[in-house]
Amino acid sequence: MVVSPPRPVTAMSPARLRAAFAVLLLSMLLAMLDNTVVGTAMPTIVAQLGGLDQLTWVVTAYTLTTAASTPVWGKLGDLYGRKRVHLTAIALFTVASVACGFAGDMPQLIAFRAVQGLGGGGLAVGALSLIGVLVPPRDRGRYQGMTASVMAAGQIGGPLFGGVVTSLLGWRWNFFLNLPLGLLVFAATAVVLVVPPVPRRRVHLDVGGALLLMTAVTGLLLLAGHANVWLVLVTVAGFGAFVAVERRSREPVLPLSLFARRDIRLTTVITFVVGAVSFGTITFVPLFQQTVQGASASGSGTLLLPMTLAVVVASQVAGRVSSRTGRYRIFPLAGALCLAAGCAVLATVHPGTPVWLTSGALVLIGAGLGFGTQMVMLIAQNTVPVGEIGVATANTTMFRTIGGAIGTSVFGAMLTAGGAERPASEALVTAMPHIFTVAAVAGVLAAVAAWRIRETPLRRTAQ
Repeated sequence: MVVSPPRPVTAMSPARLRAAFAVLLLSMLLAMLDNTVVGTAMPTIVAQLGGLDQLTWVVTAYTLTTAASTPVWGKLGDLYGRKRVHLTAIALFTVASVACGFAGDMPQLIAFRAVQGLGGGGLAVGALSLIGVLVPPRDRGRYQGMTASVMAAGQIGGPLFGGVVTSLLGWRWNFFLNLPLGLLVFAATAVVLVVPPVPRRRVHLDVGGALLLMTAVTGLLLLAGHANVWLVLVTVAGFGAFVAVERRSREPVLPLSLFARRDIRLTTVITFVVGAVSFGTITFVPLFQQTVQGASASGSGTLLLPMTLAVVVASQVAGRVSSRTGRYRIFPLAGALCLAAGCAVLATVHPGTPVWLTSGALVLIGAGLGFGTQMVMLIAQNTVPVGEIGVATANTTMFRTIGGAIGTSVFGAMLTAGGAERPASEALVTAMPHIFTVAAVAGVLAAVAAWRIRETPLRRTAQ
């Protein structure tokens, strides 16, 4: 009698896999919404809690801890089990959200937002890592459009959601609503997800490396907005000490050997540029439209819709074609060229630029983001062994955030380079061509990096 081999623990029915994917997308949406949802609630928060001079830290505290903790969460998932670590991140995020809702003053809110950001970093990288484990790279493209839609919804829809909730229920409910949603995601993750157990072995937790990396990344992100000699010294010393510690660590939190892989280095460059261009576009195009062209806040937000739709459509096309053919290098290359072309068009804007031309440039940039963002993640996850998917995912996510922070800071410095005495509209008219010329050059550099990627067959198995 022939005995059939036992079904692997990673095998999931199509229906259950779709349910698991939906749960992971919801956890990603939670993290992304809370990065943007407080923007429209800030006037109300300041009116009740005071602390106008500390206003930006409500957003910055969340962003900093999210970015700085991302590599640590990725490594913890690789070591101790991605499902277990993801559940821990959900719990931390939910508890911190409730604490934010009960904050009695601005320092308390900032502190709780920092803790919430720690959980948010785990939600994002945990969801992407679990998708990388559960869905084979060759099949993952079919899910790409939904992932891109969630990311676009979180980035564009967050301010709208925050405004509605604040108007109807009060600003605290932007945080209290995370309690039922967090409990739902926690329960669904615990029940639906079936992931392979991590082999039992003695592990060495690289606490020193994790703390040094978080210090260095935090310093770099702060430096992007606040030039300071001491901050430069702390950041440089942090990275130097981190490299020294990682070379000796038995279980480095971000293995330097990761960057010995050619495609990891190249995708890191691409994702850095993608972050810089996307954050720069979302920040400066609406500002130009409102300040120079007289658009309303809601009107300038609506004008970003072509970019959002292009992201979703391009992600769907890239994902389906790569799943069907197994070919993928063309998409980050086409995406980088679209970014460069869209930025080149925006470099020509002036007060009389028609809406259709700006919208066309945003469609090109959206297509570039759609072709590049998720495909770069796919390439990074396909490049490393399954046991390193967490750190590869975290590296890509972290450098996209760093690129966005540094890009926005550089573009902002270009805006104010002529002196603060000029009217805002005049400064924008002068700076926009320079800002997006630099962005277009960065897009060309990303295209060069994409051209050098070595296309290897996409794995057909999750494990």
